[in-house]
Amino acid sequence: MTDPAKVRRHAERIRELVASVVRSQIKDPRLGMITITDARITADLRDATVFYTVLGDAAAQASTAAALESAKGMLRSTVGKALGLRHSPTLTFVLDDVQDQVKHIDDLLAQARHADAEVQRLAANARYAGEAQPYRVDEDDDEVDDDEDTRPATDRR
Repeated sequence: MTDPAKVRRHAERIRELVASVVRSQIKDPRLGMITITDARITADLRDATVFYTVLGDAAAQASTAAALESAKGMLRSTVGKALGLRHSPTLTFVLDDVQDQVKHIDDLLAQARHADAEVQRLAANARYAGEAQPYRVDEDDDEVDDDEDTRPATDRR
């Protein structure tokens, strides 16, 4: 079993190495405006997943994914040499679509705010359909009859 702190350190180092190599050594014209956001590595240090974002549309994202896939061998050898592990971890690149999810959640929150404001507007002018107190209140129920035994049923013997 590998130490979780060691796994975290290796994941952070992989993120830094991949970002550095992508910025300085990969000269592929398909590579867009990329940011390496995170890296995770399995506990056995064999498989690493690198998350990235790309500025641009779907075509830019697809071309960047192809460029990263073609540079995977060079990136893996660089990471393996720098980490000094017996086995270089295999690299898997995953598009991190956090920005799209954030935009979607913001849109949902705006819709909810609009719906709440509409409900508040309608409630401001609302009146009861019937009486304000919809339940019948018998005033006789409030007084206890003197004839009636108020002790619990278990105590009445």
